[in-house]
Amino acid sequence: MKRLLFLGLIVILAFPGLSQKKQLSISDAIIGQFRHLYPSYYRNLQWQADTDQFTYIKGNAVVQQSVSTDKEKELFTLDQLNAGIGNIDQDSLKYIPSFSWKDDATISFKIKSLEVFYHLDTKKFTKGKVSPSGANLTKSSADDYAFTKDHNLFVIKNNGDTIQLSTDGKEGIVYGESVHRNEFGIKGGLFWSPKGNKLAFYRMDETMVSMYPLVDVTTRIAEIKNIRYPMAGMASHHVTLGVYDKESGKITYIKTGEPVEQYLTCITWSPDEKNVFIGLLNRGQNHLKMNKYDAESGELVKTLFQEKHEKYVEPEHSLYFLEGRDDQFIWQSERSGYNHLYLYNTEGKVIMQLTKGDWEVTNIQAFHKEKAHLYLEATKESPLERHIYRLDMGSLKLTRITQEAGTHRGRLSSNFNYMLDDFNSVEVPQVYNLVSTNGELIRELKRSADPMAGYTVGEMNLFTIKAADGITDLHCRIIKPVDFKPKKKYPAIIYVYGGPHAQMVTNTWLGGARLWNYYMAQKGYVMLTVDNRGSAHRGLEFENVIHRNIGEVEMADQMKGVEYLETLGYVDMDRIGVHGWSYGGFMTTSLMTNYPEVFKVGAAGGPVIDWSYYEIMYGERYMDTPEENEEGYEKASLIPDAKKLKGKLLMVHGAQDPVVVWQHSQAFMNECIKNNVQLDYFIYPNHEHNVRGYDRIHLMDKVSIYFDDYLKDAGYSKKKKKRSKK
Repeated sequence: MKRLLFLGLIVILAFPGLSQKKQLSISDAIIGQFRHLYPSYYRNLQWQADTDQFTYIKGNAVVQQSVSTDKEKELFTLDQLNAGIGNIDQDSLKYIPSFSWKDDATISFKIKSLEVFYHLDTKKFTKGKVSPSGANLTKSSADDYAFTKDHNLFVIKNNGDTIQLSTDGKEGIVYGESVHRNEFGIKGGLFWSPKGNKLAFYRMDETMVSMYPLVDVTTRIAEIKNIRYPMAGMASHHVTLGVYDKESGKITYIKTGEPVEQYLTCITWSPDEKNVFIGLLNRGQNHLKMNKYDAESGELVKTLFQEKHEKYVEPEHSLYFLEGRDDQFIWQSERSGYNHLYLYNTEGKVIMQLTKGDWEVTNIQAFHKEKAHLYLEATKESPLERHIYRLDMGSLKLTRITQEAGTHRGRLSSNFNYMLDDFNSVEVPQVYNLVSTNGELIRELKRSADPMAGYTVGEMNLFTIKAADGITDLHCRIIKPVDFKPKKKYPAIIYVYGGPHAQMVTNTWLGGARLWNYYMAQKGYVMLTVDNRGSAHRGLEFENVIHRNIGEVEMADQMKGVEYLETLGYVDMDRIGVHGWSYGGFMTTSLMTNYPEVFKVGAAGGPVIDWSYYEIMYGERYMDTPEENEEGYEKASLIPDAKKLKGKLLMVHGAQDPVVVWQHSQAFMNECIKNNVQLDYFIYPNHEHNVRGYDRIHLMDKVSIYFDDYLKDAGYSKKKKKRSKK
């Protein structure tokens, strides 16, 4: 017997393909994609200031390559950093932190709240500014800093003096922070002028917005944490824009006027710092004015242009001023039906439309003023892909720089001659190339091995089906079970999001899927995802078809996915499940209650249950107010639909959720109780809108077990009941 075992071992070693591959664990499926199962990559890859060299962190050293040679040169090590750190009285570093090049011989990064500079020539450190109490500093070009603390605004001048610009900041009155719940492309509340002489800042008055209680149960006596939460149709906050002049010390508030319930976005300085541009969007979100204001007086200079739409206008990008052309800027707009670029002058005259077609510009990368070349990222080849292009501003010729099918990200050199291109696709985990901006490959820098090579994973395919309108193509992803057998019948789970600003199916590694989908395929499920109408990067009409009727078109398109499953022949149509979070939680609950004969098991996380409970900025864009669209809100509400639930539904919510407040799922649960409908329910007491960190392993294990218990074996739940009676 021992001899036979020994011979078997020899065979396995000689023919490794015969050895069994590993199975994904739930831990692999949740955190592996961000750790050991992530394709290999360059850490902190960047150009070395204004040179033809680029650098990255490799182990405990920073190494350099140049355009002309692939030879790696060690610039400095962790030991060298620690040898020089004593002169600024800081503890030793355990690893090389992410940094940026201040110039070609100086790097900058933060140690706790201290900004530091390391000089390669002297191998010494110098100190920058300290973030007071860990506040985030916003830096100007003149090395002044602004920060907020306790809702008030402060500036640290280059000489070290700190000036407090506001004193009335408190709960309900907020300076210098993000406003309008981060909609309309807003990511912060501080805007330094180009030369650093002036600072624009948001002031938000929320005192008229209703308080909403969140309950903290970690204390012995549970405590209430109130937040300001403006529900659809209710009072919204009031926002103004102030301008601080560093030289005079004067603060001027821009006269944006009435009505006070409007949205201020796209904040942009003119290159000469004399004017500030603000996009004023009405609360109805269907009328945008791009206004030019005098920064010194706060007076309106003129309205440059207006955009209107019968459904909504959604500005998400500031003006992009062209270097060397102080009187010209680029405006991104969906006015043609797709997000494209328009060249304007500062008097409001449109000079030309720069890009056009049934595709979208997703990012402006850079402008080369000498050659008048604009570099941009777009979906021109496919909505599933991202490529980098060069636009000749004279001829409007668009040249594709990146060649391989997939999703690309580019880092341009300062002279615009070269680009570091990293891309991935369903076929390629990760590749880094050095290319010229003429599209020629100079050399391949790094190619990742398949991190899933040692694991057994199901076959994944991307394809299209027709939407419920019979015309529109919908992009889909399917993952077959491991050890797939065509004649076998498998349960299927539809993983769904379905709402605006999200795209689940892409030509990226794993097809845009999270590893949990592959984990479930490993357990024997067919995993399907359909990007229905209403989702992102397919144009305005594709998205706004949901306007005033959220859930209707999305469900109709998802049911086309169900019809596709039936055509396969290997899906057990009596065992269809659905899972999603947030908008996907809304979709999961909608499908479970509106198609109870189809969906047998669902897991809905952080679900919107009634859109009248959701916040103004997002909710009113797609639904208008409850007063304006009473019928639409009634149809989209899932509270009356609770009585129609027949299958097994697990509903999960974070008790501290400030986005989709806990009230949503509780209202649904209460209606289930009234109608004697059983609902499985789970709360994460200390989490907000999503369950993150290691607790997410617990969450997805619970979801996985739920499907195993009630969907994997159609007769399991009945057998379980019979056993319990015994």
